[in-house]
Amino acid sequence: MCGIAGFSGNFSQELLINMIETISYRGPDHQAVYYNASFQIGLAHRRLSIIDISEKGNQPMWDASHTACIVFNGEIYNFPELRKELVKEGFEFNNDTDTEVILNLYLRDGIALFKKLNGIFGFAIYDTRNQQILLARDHLGVKPLYYSQTSKGFLFASELKCLLKESSASRELNPLAIHNHLRYLWSPSPDTMLTSIKKLLPGSACVIKAGKIQKQWRYYDLPYDQPIKSYSVHEAVSLLQAKFKQAVERQLISDVPVGAFLSGGLDSSAIVAMVKEIDPARKLPCFTMRFADQFGQSEGTVEDWPYAEKVAKYLNVPLQVIDVRADMIDQLPMMIEHLDEPQADPAALNTFFIAKLARDQGMKVLLSGAGGDDIFSGYRRHYALMQERYWAWLPKGARRQVALLTQKLSENKLRRFKKAFAYADVDRTQRIASYFYWLQPAIQNGLYSDELRKQLVSAEQNDVLMHTLRQLPQEMPDLNKMLYLETKYFLADHNLNYTDKMSMAASVETRVPFLDLDLVEYATSLPTAFKQNGKVSKWILKKAMENYLPKEIIYRKKTGFGVPLRFWLKNNLREMAADLLSESSINHRGLFDAGAVKKLIADNQTGRIDASYPIFSLLCIELWCRIFLI
Repeated sequence: MCGIAGFSGNFSQELLINMIETISYRGPDHQAVYYNASFQIGLAHRRLSIIDISEKGNQPMWDASHTACIVFNGEIYNFPELRKELVKEGFEFNNDTDTEVILNLYLRDGIALFKKLNGIFGFAIYDTRNQQILLARDHLGVKPLYYSQTSKGFLFASELKCLLKESSASRELNPLAIHNHLRYLWSPSPDTMLTSIKKLLPGSACVIKAGKIQKQWRYYDLPYDQPIKSYSVHEAVSLLQAKFKQAVERQLISDVPVGAFLSGGLDSSAIVAMVKEIDPARKLPCFTMRFADQFGQSEGTVEDWPYAEKVAKYLNVPLQVIDVRADMIDQLPMMIEHLDEPQADPAALNTFFIAKLARDQGMKVLLSGAGGDDIFSGYRRHYALMQERYWAWLPKGARRQVALLTQKLSENKLRRFKKAFAYADVDRTQRIASYFYWLQPAIQNGLYSDELRKQLVSAEQNDVLMHTLRQLPQEMPDLNKMLYLETKYFLADHNLNYTDKMSMAASVETRVPFLDLDLVEYATSLPTAFKQNGKVSKWILKKAMENYLPKEIIYRKKTGFGVPLRFWLKNNLREMAADLLSESSINHRGLFDAGAVKKLIADNQTGRIDASYPIFSLLCIELWCRIFLI
C-alpha cells in the first residue's frame, strides 16, 4: 500500500520528486523515481512495505525482461494463484510481491488483465514497446487516483495535492463540484473542486501516449444486471457464510501485522468474528475510540466502544481504545488537507485517530467494515425508500400536500420524518436521488452568489446521480437502484475516500473484505427482501452471523460512525465558523451570498430547519479554498 505519481509530457524530474515527496506518509519505507527524458516519461513511488518487505519489492519495478515498469498502490489478494499460473507458463519472477504478478499478467494479457485481478489498486504501467502508460483504478474505487491534462502533458497521482506541484494545472474552481459538495457533502466522480483535475472512475482505465489520453474505458460495472436468484433462506445464509469467510481469508494475506477497526457494529464485528472462525487461536489486535468527556453524549448519540468491548471479550481478542475529546475538531484543517476534497463529514477524524493508535502499536494493516451497508442495505434511507409503497400511489397533488404539511413539523424531533417526505411530490427517479440531498434545491440555490448561480444554470441537467438512474433498467427494483448509487458514488467518493486518505495519513493500509468481488457479485444477486426485510436492515447478513456473534450485537440499533456536529457548531466550532463564514470571508471568495448564509445559520440555530451539515459543508469549502488556493 503506497503512493504513486507520474507523467507523460514536458515535465521535469524535479516535479516528479516534488509530487511524490508531497505524500511521503503514504509510504515511509522507501522512495524512488524513474525518469526518461528522451520519451518524457516519469514514474514515482512511495512504499509502505506489506508483501515481500525486502528491497526486492521496491518500486518503480521492472519485469525480468525489462520490457515494462510499474508503480502500484494497493493489494492483489489472489496474486498467489495468479503467480502459480504465470510460473507454469514460463514467466520469470525476481521477488515474491503481488506487484510483479501484475507486471507479468500485463505482459501476457495486455489491457485484458483486469478480469483476473481481485484486489484494490491504482497503478501505472509504462510499456517500452510502444511508449505508452496504462493507468488503472480498482473495480470499486477503494484506492484513489487523480489526473490532469495540461498544456504540457498528462499528470497522475494518488492524491490531488501532488498535481498542484505543477503550475500548468489550473486552479480554476469547478462550479459543479461546489454544487455537489453542498448537495451531497461530497462530489461524484469524475469531478473535483478544480476544473483541471479529475478522479479516474472506479473500474476504469486509460492509455496515455505522448502526453495525452489515447483511450479511456470502463472495464467493470456493478453486476446488478444479473438475474435475481431464488435462494431459500438456508441456501442464502450458507452461501453468504462461505463467500464472506473466503473474502476475509483472502485479505489476511500479509508479511506484516494485521489488525482491525472494531466499532462494535455488525460489519466490523462480523469481520473479527470471521477471522476467529478462520484461525481460532489468532488474537487479532482490534482498535476503537471513545469520547473522554460528555460532549459525545450530546444529540442523543450512543457510543460504540461499550459494544466493541463486548465483542472483544466474546471473541477473546485484544482491544485498544483511544480517548478523544471535543478538541479533536481542532484537527479539521489537517483533515481537509489530507482528504484533498472538502468532504463535510468529521467522522473522517475518527478513522485517523484509530489508525494512528494502531500504527503506534506497530500495525501497518487494518481490516474495515466499510461497504457492508452499501451492498447489503444498511442505511436508514433504504428503509424510508421501501416504505414509499404505502403512499407513493397517491395522486401528485395529494403527495404535494403531504410534502408541504410535513415541512411545517418541528425540526428537532422529526428530522428524518420530514426528510422522508420532503420530495414526496416529485417523480420516482428524482425521489431516489433526493435521499442523498442535504438541502432542498430552492434553499441551496438561494445560497449562491449571482456569479456562481449563472455558472450553474445547467447543474440540474448535469446531475450525475439522476443521469445514472435514467440509464438503469426500469424494471430494476428501486432498492437496487439506490444500492447502485450507494456503491458507485457515495461509497467510492465519500466513505472510501476518507477511509483511505485518513488511514494513509497515519501510514496504515485499510482493507475492506465486504468489497471482495465475489462477495459483491453474490450480494447483487439477492432478492431485495433478503437485504431490507421490513424494519430489519442487512437481514441476510444478520441471519448469517447468528452462529458467530451475540444477538445483542447483531441486532443492536445502528448508530453510525459519527460525531456530535450540531453540538460542535454551537461550541467548539463556533469561533472557526465565525471566521470562515463571516461576511467579509464570503464576499472575498465570491461563491455564496453572505445574507443567505447568515439566514441559514440563524434558521439552524432556532431549529426552523436542520442545516448543520450544509453549514459545515460551507465551512469546509472555504477551508479547502484557503488550504489549496491561497
